[in-house]
Amino acid sequence: MSDPHLNLINGAWVPGDHLSENRNPSDLADLIGLYAAGTAGDVTAAAGAAAAAQPGWFAAGPQARADLLDRIATRIEADATDIATKLAREEGKILPEALAETRRAAQIFRFFAGEALRMSGEALASVRPGVDIEVTREPVGVVGLITPWNFPAAIPAWKIAPALAYGNSVVLKPAELVPGTAHMLARIIHEAGCPAGVFNLVMGPGSVVGRAMVEAPQIGAISFTGSVPTGRAIARAAAERMKKVQLEMGGKNPMVVLDDADLPTAVAACLNGAFFSTGQRCTASSRLIVQSGIHDAFVAELTRQMMALRVGPALAPDSQIGPVVSVQQLAGNLSYVDLARAEGCEVVGGERLDLPTEGHFQRPALFLNARNDMRVAREEIFGPCAAVIRVADFDEALVVVNDSDFGLSAGICTTSLRHAREFRRQARTGMVMVNLPTAGVDYHVPFGGTKGSSLGPREQGRHAAEFYTTVKTSYSFAG
Repeated sequence: MSDPHLNLINGAWVPGDHLSENRNPSDLADLIGLYAAGTAGDVTAAAGAAAAAQPGWFAAGPQARADLLDRIATRIEADATDIATKLAREEGKILPEALAETRRAAQIFRFFAGEALRMSGEALASVRPGVDIEVTREPVGVVGLITPWNFPAAIPAWKIAPALAYGNSVVLKPAELVPGTAHMLARIIHEAGCPAGVFNLVMGPGSVVGRAMVEAPQIGAISFTGSVPTGRAIARAAAERMKKVQLEMGGKNPMVVLDDADLPTAVAACLNGAFFSTGQRCTASSRLIVQSGIHDAFVAELTRQMMALRVGPALAPDSQIGPVVSVQQLAGNLSYVDLARAEGCEVVGGERLDLPTEGHFQRPALFLNARNDMRVAREEIFGPCAAVIRVADFDEALVVVNDSDFGLSAGICTTSLRHAREFRRQARTGMVMVNLPTAGVDYHVPFGGTKGSSLGPREQGRHAAEFYTTVKTSYSFAG
């Protein structure tokens, strides 16, 4: 067993209240490591260090920030295989997906290295003679970042990178299930020369560390990705303290398949969107809304390909679907499989699988003959489960798409330019895909949703500046 993995506070590695085990969901006998669980006092120390370090970090200028982010990106690229292996072991994502995610993290840091040098402002004429106006952006200050378990490299990257690029300091709390990948990122950031206190890592449970971050007076903004109940609780607590918030909370994403769709394209998009990454993506296609004329052929081919997917350990070279992340998540998924039957669906697949290693394995599931008023079609399952809803035409499909408490991503498979155009205009979601999976986004454009999926400014791309900076308007009179 290696030495315990500690928290990073003010440039030093410090122990927490206790150590938590990090185990492999592909093989519960594989103890990945012991990770420090921080306390509210650790958050106070980290927030204090971040507040003290932030003015100097901003004053160092954009070139220093760009150089740091570029060094981080280079180091992630160099260590990509090690990072991806740790990611696959602790989260269950198959190794090719873990490698792609790790490389995406490097791309995000390098993108924001450029953005650090591209921060722009405005010079405007005043309505008063002799007065000049400048509109500039300045950092928020200390930013608290709370990240989920399903993308333990990419999501921390797309929060850390813009925060640092725009001159903020950071306190990061990764999900308790996946401390290992975040710890590797923290070590890279530290060893790349990040000044003490500018970046801090406090691992541990959300009920302790996350709560303390929301309550810490030095932290002026909270960016959170995770469950709806936790996001709403953060929003309420942050509002009482006048903190800026950015929340990404989930989805029940629809994929429409019209009669005129290219069948192989539609099946490939739905197979990817619903089941890859074990369905553990907030952008996953969990409602497949299929027009009657293509319904039977689509279901038959999707079923054939879904049942042929190889479920296995994340590091096994022939695995296409890894394990569910935890025993609690697996139990929740299986309860929805039972619920689908109780609500009148025909269930294809969905059973727990016993493999040579003890892990949390589940066969992907289709819920056929679903209706949009069923719980399995309205509640986010966050597993490899998709409900198939039959509709008569495009108009009915659009009504079903928008009849949801969520509004993150929506897709349509069609060869009709008119229907594609109308769908882009009328789907009430933050992102729309045409003949592409609902999951799978670029890092240089905005990410986020509407309704119950998101709150606050968008993430990623140049739009990240809306959250990580604040606007200052300056007036000057020369006399």
